[in-house]
Amino acid sequence: MARWYAPVAGDLRVGGTFTQGDFGSGRITRCEAPRLLTVALGGDPAPDEIELRLSSTPDDGTVLEFEHATTLDSHEIGGQLYDAVYCMGGGYGPRLVTLGEHLSGTLAPDVDATMLHTLPQYGPAIDQSMSALAELIEADKRR
Repeated sequence: MARWYAPVAGDLRVGGTFTQGDFGSGRITRCEAPRLLTVALGGDPAPDEIELRLSSTPDDGTVLEFEHATTLDSHEIGGQLYDAVYCMGGGYGPRLVTLGEHLSGTLAPDVDATMLHTLPQYGPAIDQSMSALAELIEADKRR
C-alpha cells in the first residue's frame, strides 16, 4: 500500500487500529477475505467509513468497488483543512491509477504515494474525479 496509496502501519486485523501516513488513523471493522474490507477512519466515533468490495467477472477479471462515506463537512490532512467531499475525490483518483499501475507492473519505482497530488502525470486523474464529484454535488443540490 505504501507504493500506491500511503504508508499503512498497525494492527491489521478486525478490531485493530492503524495509521495511514498524513491521512490519520483508522480501525478495521469488518473483513471477509478476500471479498470485503470495511474500515472506520478518524476518532471515536469514527466520522468516516470506507468499504472495499471485490467481485469476479465472467472473464476471470476482478471488479473493485470503493465506497467512502463521511459525516464531516471538512477534513484536516497534513495540517491543512479541505472540503470533505472534494478531499475524497481529489485524493482517490490518482491512487486508483497508481493501484492499476502497481498491479500491472508499470508503476515507476520513484513514485512517492504521499506526493501524488503534486505529480503532473496524475493531474488528469484528479481532474476527472473532481469533475465527477462536482456533478454529483450539483445533482444533490437540485434534489
